[in-house]
Amino acid sequence: MFDTVLVANRGEIAVRVISTLRTMGIRSVALYSDEDEGARHVREADLALHLGPTPARESYLNIERVLEAAQRSGAQAVHPGYGFLSENAEFVRACESAGVVFIGPSVHSVEMMGDKIRAKAAVAAAGVGVVPGRVQPGMDDLELRRAAEEIGYPVLVKPSAGGGGKGMRLVHEPEGLDEAIRSARRESAASFGDDTLFVERYVESPRHLEVQILFDNYGHGVHLGERECSLQRRHQKVIEEAPSALLSEESRRALTDAALRVGEVASYRGVGTVEFIVAARRPEEFFFMEMNTRLQVEHPVTEMVTGLDLVEQQLRVAAGERLSFSQNDVRLRGHALEARIYAEDPAHDFLPTGGELFVLREPRGEGVRVDSSLLENSRVGTTYDPMLAKVVAHGVTREQALSRLDRALGELVSFGVVTNASFLRDLLADPDVVAGDLDTNLIARFLQTRSDTGDAESHFEGACAFVVAQLLERQRRSSGPSRFDVLDGWRLGEHAPTSFSVQTSQAGVLTVHATGTWRESRVGLDEGETSSVRCLESRRVGEHAVELVLDVRGRTSTALVASAGALTWIAHRGVTSWWRTLPPRRSDETSVGHDGEVRSPMPGVVIQVGVVARDEVAQGDALLVVEAMKMEYALRAPFAGEVAEVLVRVGDQVVLDQVVARVRAREGEAAPAPSDRVSP
Repeated sequence: MFDTVLVANRGEIAVRVISTLRTMGIRSVALYSDEDEGARHVREADLALHLGPTPARESYLNIERVLEAAQRSGAQAVHPGYGFLSENAEFVRACESAGVVFIGPSVHSVEMMGDKIRAKAAVAAAGVGVVPGRVQPGMDDLELRRAAEEIGYPVLVKPSAGGGGKGMRLVHEPEGLDEAIRSARRESAASFGDDTLFVERYVESPRHLEVQILFDNYGHGVHLGERECSLQRRHQKVIEEAPSALLSEESRRALTDAALRVGEVASYRGVGTVEFIVAARRPEEFFFMEMNTRLQVEHPVTEMVTGLDLVEQQLRVAAGERLSFSQNDVRLRGHALEARIYAEDPAHDFLPTGGELFVLREPRGEGVRVDSSLLENSRVGTTYDPMLAKVVAHGVTREQALSRLDRALGELVSFGVVTNASFLRDLLADPDVVAGDLDTNLIARFLQTRSDTGDAESHFEGACAFVVAQLLERQRRSSGPSRFDVLDGWRLGEHAPTSFSVQTSQAGVLTVHATGTWRESRVGLDEGETSSVRCLESRRVGEHAVELVLDVRGRTSTALVASAGALTWIAHRGVTSWWRTLPPRRSDETSVGHDGEVRSPMPGVVIQVGVVARDEVAQGDALLVVEAMKMEYALRAPFAGEVAEVLVRVGDQVVLDQVVARVRAREGEAAPAPSDRVSP
């Protein structure tokens, strides 16, 4: 067994690998870019080496620098995690040349399965079904159009290299194909350095199932059951589970047998995942999609139901050990689900977020596991992937696992960074999800009917917590010589009402009225009636937060509250939200037209500028594209008119709310009123 292993990755997967290395008594070496100095994986490793500047191509994707670090640290092996260099055949070959063991499959396997066109041909020859399509290498745009016509719409345009939904485009009509090809080539080239595409039929009501396989260097292989990964948004997995509720024992046997045949075709070694598409109404019919020649993000659900540590198995295979168990020894116990925690704002079209994480609470409890890259008092940037953590729950039954996962997500607190945790809880409560009636379009349908505004009672409880925290803080600041110096409405006889105009992340703009003290007050929302609120207990939690126990309308309510800058963060009833105090509106204030300023709704980098000054634009035309956390976001003209100026160029870094362009209305036409939407 190795005594030193270099982890060529970052974030939660680097922390995860380092944990197993520590358990096995193996010295761990972490790498970090400029942005990741002080990150959790850097702090937890035995040794950390600076790799290079923040851009991935100059750090985590720089093969020469990674191998230099391996040699400097004395590492005998490199664990690639997932993403970055994990499926890069050139990196595997470079490791072999440098005398460093790559903890993963051979160059042959990576090259065969990394080329989706070649992989489909090899798998089909072995008798495993593949989705109908045209998979010839090197097709130009015209050939792709002809292939789509032959196959019939809808079709999927997919990159030959890479995976994870990057560069994939669903096209329903011929009119949308050309733009899909252009954007798919651009994203594929940026993500994988290869813009080769192919096209295949889109399976209606598809379910995404995958099988975990494990092979040693001596031809012995086992499967570790299947995972259901059908809950996806924009082709990215959101919630995964093991086993799938879809399969009968007969269907499961056929699926896992096919996965093992794929492993044999690839002469595979180590941990790998074979992915299939299955028609929801015909589970006995499945098609091979691709093989991921690495550890998967969702590997913890397999670990929970098998009791195996897959990173340990990777290390043992890479060190030349034989598998210590056979297929008959593999037992699947209970059910497990995993939810991916992303730095994104569901209330604002899932735009990437980031910021200073100044309060963090991660869930604990029986059957609950958290794989995380988060640290309190650290910064979450926008350069890399938006996934911050994974919350996993295991239970004897699927129902118990669902309940535990819901509770765990409700206990997650991340003040300073908006995440998708509340969206995940809403999704888990969807009747189709509860019933296990899944397909890859479920989230799209769910989003069409979902409201992220929450319920009135929840908003009122949040308002009460906001008021009590504000009054408590005002009392803390009022320890000066004169009580009259504090502008909180206090006067002789009784308190005058205090009003707060606030923008909230879930309920929009609210007006909160309060009378009294932090111990006992009356609170009202907008023009509604006021209700009594008593603070039963207040307790400081760490440096930043206060925990409040309130009696709201005779009901006990607990909230965690903290402030940072202009925002107050509140966690109650399993929902984390931010509240911003706004300047009071004048009674004579009226709506004004849009000023024509186009502002970036997220921090990121400009990757495309499609207009110049004096260009005529229609309302909704794309002006430029900003990318953050591997997500592209088009900034559009707020109304029809003329481009007055463009203030950025391709490659420029932009910050949240930065003005990037200005549009002026045509002469004689009024611009529409501005939106009330405000981002934190």
